[in-house]
Amino acid sequence: MRALLIILRLGIKEIYSLARDPVLMGLIVYTFSVSVYTVADGVETELRDAAIAIVDEDDSVLSHRLRGAFLPPYFKPPVIIGIADIDEVLDSSRFTFVLDIPTKFELGVQRGRLPAIQLNVDATAMSIAGNGAGYITSIVEQEVARFMSRAEPGAAAAANLQIRVKYNPNLEAVWLNAVMEVVNNIIVMAIILSGAAVIREREHGTIEHLLVMPVTAAEIMISKIWANGLVIVIAALLSLQFVVNWGLGVPLRGSITLFAFGAAVFLFSNTALGVMLSTFARSMPQFALLAIPVIVVLQLLSGSLTPLESMPETLQWIMQLSPATHFVRFSQAVIYRDAPIILIWPELAIMFGIGCLFFAMALSRFRIAMGTR
Repeated sequence: MRALLIILRLGIKEIYSLARDPVLMGLIVYTFSVSVYTVADGVETELRDAAIAIVDEDDSVLSHRLRGAFLPPYFKPPVIIGIADIDEVLDSSRFTFVLDIPTKFELGVQRGRLPAIQLNVDATAMSIAGNGAGYITSIVEQEVARFMSRAEPGAAAAANLQIRVKYNPNLEAVWLNAVMEVVNNIIVMAIILSGAAVIREREHGTIEHLLVMPVTAAEIMISKIWANGLVIVIAALLSLQFVVNWGLGVPLRGSITLFAFGAAVFLFSNTALGVMLSTFARSMPQFALLAIPVIVVLQLLSGSLTPLESMPETLQWIMQLSPATHFVRFSQAVIYRDAPIILIWPELAIMFGIGCLFFAMALSRFRIAMGTR
């Protein structure tokens, strides 16, 4: 009971100290409000208002059908250009796509000659280029099939593909970006706040006061972990409710209570990592130089920005040692798919296990750096 009371009082002191730091408080508010909204609403990965030009060398009924098939909101109204202008409009970045319909294209389709139609893509905008090429391919195939079905009324499709989209029926990128931005900010702030707590004690000279008091290194560490973790969990929950759900209109299908519990388990490991990094630094600039590479790696390879399955297998195995990877899976399962705890308890167990390992390493390093027991 004495140890718990010490940890509670030290944690309350940590919260008071954080509240009196306007820079860190401003960073927390900005990170979980403005940052989440601007990134989620401003970064679009789906196709929208893409600029397309068409070279119509056929000038047939089918080519006119293709010209009229590219509609908002995916494409801007197509612009008809000459074949000699293709290189110029692509070099000047006026259009992302240029579709070249060759002469006798309709005749070749009717006679079953499988004529080629050329799509030129400006791949400097990689995400739009990849998605747009897929959209254009589908549109061309559908229009040609409809044209042939009208020309040959007896022809029928070999199969009818029915697409069912779950969890994000309109394929809105903001639904993914908003929640993943909150998750990424939890990853970042866990390291920054816990590390800054140790550096702040050292810079203000209060760490020496703690060391001469009848408290252990473990009690100091645990107090900093729970205090900073509590602040981050509260900020994340407020961000989910007011910014993601109300501001951006993203539905939160899963249990917020379960998400908060999983975030607390994750913060146990990530804040311990932040404390360990702080023991290698003597000032905030040094800590920043150590933390930034770690944060970048955790964010880029956790699966929040790109699917983990698309990474090399060796890297996938390595990232299983990162709690951020399991927290991303946990968050997506709970928030998007309303997964119950019986399905996601392995992720919680792994995060807790990694957290215990990080805590032991951080405690050992903290004792060495502070010269305490």
